[in-house]
Amino acid sequence: MARKKTTVYVDEDLLRAAKVLAARQGRRESDVLEEALRRFLGLDLIRGIAHRSGLSEEEADRIAYEELHAQRAGR
Repeated sequence: MARKKTTVYVDEDLLRAAKVLAARQGRRESDVLEEALRRFLGLDLIRGIAHRSGLSEEEADRIAYEELHAQRAGR
């Protein structure tokens, strides 16, 4: 997966907590932040479902986004 550099503004306490967690786990801060964002967005669930269902990642993403759009349209 390609990575892209970006700048975001984050609460100091959150950033400090991410740095501490990364240091304790021997990981990069960016890895901790990416994992948190993936979990928040539900992307880890999509990948897990795709793996168990035999769908390709693209097909699982397509279905998930179709459902998301259907839910938003139904509001």
